[in-house]
Amino acid sequence: MALPIRNVNAETVEIRPPNIVLILADDLGYGDIQCLNPDKGKIATPAIDRLAQQGIRFTDAHSTSSVCTPTRYSILTGRYNWRTTLQRFVLYGYSPPMIEEGRPTVADLLKREGYATAAIGKWHVGMNIPLTDDRPVKGHNPQNIDWSGTISGGPTERGFDYYFGISASLDMTPYIYIENDRFVGEGSVVKAFGFRKGPAEPDFEAVDVLPMTASKTIEFINGQSASKPFFAYVALTSPHTPVVPSKEWEGKSELGRYGDFVMQTDAVVGEIVDAIDAAGFGDNTLVLFTSDNGCSKTAKIPDLQSKGHYPSAHLRGSKGDLWDGGHRIPMIARWPAVIAPGSVSDELICQSDCMATFADMIDVRVPENAGEDSVSFLPALRGQSIQSSRAGLIHHSIDGYFSYRQGKWKLLLAKGSGGLTSPREYEVSGGSPIAQLYDMEADPGESNNLYESNPEVVKRLLEQLTSDIERGRSTEGAPAKNDIENIVLWKQPKK
Repeated sequence: MALPIRNVNAETVEIRPPNIVLILADDLGYGDIQCLNPDKGKIATPAIDRLAQQGIRFTDAHSTSSVCTPTRYSILTGRYNWRTTLQRFVLYGYSPPMIEEGRPTVADLLKREGYATAAIGKWHVGMNIPLTDDRPVKGHNPQNIDWSGTISGGPTERGFDYYFGISASLDMTPYIYIENDRFVGEGSVVKAFGFRKGPAEPDFEAVDVLPMTASKTIEFINGQSASKPFFAYVALTSPHTPVVPSKEWEGKSELGRYGDFVMQTDAVVGEIVDAIDAAGFGDNTLVLFTSDNGCSKTAKIPDLQSKGHYPSAHLRGSKGDLWDGGHRIPMIARWPAVIAPGSVSDELICQSDCMATFADMIDVRVPENAGEDSVSFLPALRGQSIQSSRAGLIHHSIDGYFSYRQGKWKLLLAKGSGGLTSPREYEVSGGSPIAQLYDMEADPGESNNLYESNPEVVKRLLEQLTSDIERGRSTEGAPAKNDIENIVLWKQPKK
């Protein structure tokens, strides 16, 4: 698996398989990173900025969805989330596995090639929680959880050798750590971090989860050796609600608790990168930092904007939306052995591309039954153009609305945001066009709807979107099957 890399003094140097550390923030907007939003970003993010200075920042990278569970599914499988039975919204802490048994994940792929694999932090793609009886789990405060039972269908059965974290978001029950396939303690008390009240381990506190995630990640890194490559999938719980910066970070940003929490998130990224370097892994480790979707409205976006900080930068919308503020996300990579420092790429890429990229990095093929929507962006890391077999990129909102991006054009099958920003679909007047079309080069803020004046572009994009959905894949290869037969392309507004 030795790979040719950049020419050094006109000689091709070969290295052993690279380590991979994928750090996923939760609800962090594109504009929350200083180096991506120098004019309208007021939160200091020195660690992530330094990562960009040492590597590459992507200016047109996207999550497959503008909400968290679907995005995580796509990162891990290389497949669009809406090909599953989950057509809108997210899972909860007791939901069964979204990644079906037998579907290869990026961890499966790397593990088969000799990697040590770990998932640390927020899972949120479902697992089978052990119960004391046959009653289904109802609500957020069930009484029939078997705290000493074995969890199945979770990370350790989806390619990861080791797992430490929580089952879903930090504002979703149960409030208890999981290590591998067991709860760490018992949910013997009731707590609420946000509005959901339910079982909690007595010592579990939301404010401790981000530091614990950093500690467990560093512990894993320090336990690795130079003789075996490793993959760490680190899913941070911040700056998602509850917005709980540690005491030492309170007031640091002068923008409120959200700004403080972003700064603490940045510091955790710095701690992880420093640990990689201190362990001697820095040169041949790909550190990939990104976020699952745009900034959440619970960050109090108007208040932040009144102080000069725009979490979506120049983009329209935020978490949940079809507009780019919902799914254009920070994507920054450092791999000193390959990536030229200070690189910038405006290639259109997606988080579902991790599967094909990681396979390309170690010179193996993606399994035929995997990565249906994944294209390698390894050429971009090397400063080259991506040769994609995918015609365009499909976006999906929290309410299940579709949009399609091809080159500079973006077609939205929605009258409004398709998500949480006003106007929502039920708020749009009857006289508005049934869809939206934007020239993203001339109008990245999606303010000038060209739907009615460019019918030929609309027709082409709609046909390609339909084909990508019906073929069960958007990349080259034999047609595949979606998990449900009839995926509804045009959604009806619901209040």
